[in-house]
Amino acid sequence: MPRKKKEDSVENAESAAEAPEGVETAEAAPEGVVLESPAVVEPTNGHTPPAEKPRRGRPPKHQAVEEAAPARPRLDPARLNAIDKALNDLTKKYGEGTIMRLGEASHLQVEAVPTGSLALDIALGIGGIPRGRVTEIYGPESSGKTTLCQHIVAEAQKRGGVCGYIDMEHALDPVYAAKCGVDVDNLYIAQPDTGEQALEIAEALVRSGAMDVVVIDSVAALVPRSEIEGDMGDATMGVQARLMSQALRKLSGAIKQTNTSVIFTNQLRQKIGVMFGNPETTTGGMALKFYASVRLDVRRLQAIKEGGEVIGSRTRVRVTKNKVAAPFREAEFDILYNEGISKEGDMLDLGTALEIITKRGAFFSYGEVRLGQGREQAKTFLREHPELAGEIELAIRAQHAATGSPLNVAADGGDDDAGEDDE
Repeated sequence: MPRKKKEDSVENAESAAEAPEGVETAEAAPEGVVLESPAVVEPTNGHTPPAEKPRRGRPPKHQAVEEAAPARPRLDPARLNAIDKALNDLTKKYGEGTIMRLGEASHLQVEAVPTGSLALDIALGIGGIPRGRVTEIYGPESSGKTTLCQHIVAEAQKRGGVCGYIDMEHALDPVYAAKCGVDVDNLYIAQPDTGEQALEIAEALVRSGAMDVVVIDSVAALVPRSEIEGDMGDATMGVQARLMSQALRKLSGAIKQTNTSVIFTNQLRQKIGVMFGNPETTTGGMALKFYASVRLDVRRLQAIKEGGEVIGSRTRVRVTKNKVAAPFREAEFDILYNEGISKEGDMLDLGTALEIITKRGAFFSYGEVRLGQGREQAKTFLREHPELAGEIELAIRAQHAATGSPLNVAADGGDDDAGEDDE
């Protein structure tokens, strides 16, 4: 036994002598205390391996992941109590729902009202124009702005919604609105004399909480009271812009609280002295551009003729601003003078783009069903068979929901440079 203890002491002394400089050997811990042992690298073949050299460049992947997702520290209970007290005070002062966590909001998904055009619904990314937001629809004359608004109203009414229409241009045609699908008997319409009166009516309709869609047609026709009461030729610079800015400041909160879709149509004007860039601008100042969550640029591309007679126009809508989905997408569809947006032609273009409808030469087919020779015959066939048209629409929506990619639905013969009427 003494000899064995002596050998153990000699080995401990040798190991202490071989320890590198600056490294302390572990001492015996007192009874009842557990010490953490340092990481020890066992020697290989009696030799200590060399220290690993630090690598230049990026750290290892596992290290980058660990550094990117640190553990979230817990808040101090005193701070949590202070936050709860502040929330209770705000609720007592301003009412329930004044402030909340974002994840506790009841409507995280933005609701939408369809536009009547399947291609435009897809281009907008959420299936239509957003509810609880401001939408601006602008473009040249006779491009389809009012027609698009009437189809949005019709789609909202089909879903049990209540709509109001403020016709500042005094040009609403109830016969054409009915052809677009509007229930004219249940549409609330106002034709005020001044811009102040029109915006006060809009505010009252929005704050009532009963409206789903309110259309103001148009911003250019919102004439300030001072301009109407003044003489012809009086300078009223900036009055309309101030009117719009004040109205939108008052409307924005009520629009969100009541979840109402407010649509402004607007006209185009030419900037003076612009040599480079786009000389077009919209009326009413800059406020509407900031407050609008969605801005749609509507352009007429070319006339649609049948037997030498013009029966409609090919229209392109470009999403120039979108706060609820990806912007700068485009949609093209037909607007016929007797019925508005052609849903059958819209369906034909989308189905062909997604290869749901096959086109061989001039013939269109859906599976084993021959739709017709030529675009107009295929549209007529779909109009006469609404069950088949509904089946194709469901297939288009399902396939696009699976892919989620924007579609190129330009029809053959479209003119990419056509943006204004040649007069």
